[in-house]
Amino acid sequence: MLQIVLIRPGRTDYDAQERIQGTLDIPLSEEGQADAAQTAELLREKAVEAIYASACEPSHQTAEIIAEALDVKLRKLGLENINLGLWQGMRVDDVRTKQPKVYRQWQEQPETVCPPKGEMLGDAEERVRISLAKLLKKHKEGVIALCLPEPLLSLARRLITREELGDLWKPRNGHGPLEVLQVAPAEAPALS
Repeated sequence: MLQIVLIRPGRTDYDAQERIQGTLDIPLSEEGQADAAQTAELLREKAVEAIYASACEPSHQTAEIIAEALDVKLRKLGLENINLGLWQGMRVDDVRTKQPKVYRQWQEQPETVCPPKGEMLGDAEERVRISLAKLLKKHKEGVIALCLPEPLLSLARRLITREELGDLWKPRNGHGPLEVLQVAPAEAPALS
């Protein structure tokens, strides 16, 4: 049985301001660096074999701090976060106020919304699906960690657990440090 630890990157100044990051590379804040160190401590007993991180700065910085603390190999995933177009840099409340119908639709049916000059969630989900399929071919058992920004983290969780997405403005693990998912070998082909 394979365990996949989903790790949300540490906080950035944009998180504190409730701004949408999307593909913007915002470095970890001091609190975010402390988040990553705390996550490393929580993972110390997990026997993580490898940590995979998306290309965005918060994910890479978080994974780097954890990998160094645990003396584990850090590997890059060729995953870029979803392009949220003109929403990037905006506060979530501003989107809700200026585009109430689109905001509500993003909450209720995010797969049907394309942010202005952004991309559809399905395109990002396909990138996550391909990356997960490759990882599941490489890792059949043990423990690996994935450090992904939202909403990629929610997409990965959805693909692994086959659950609904939920409200992408409020990810399930929020700034919670991690979530451990079990992947049985029989489930792996469903991702390819």
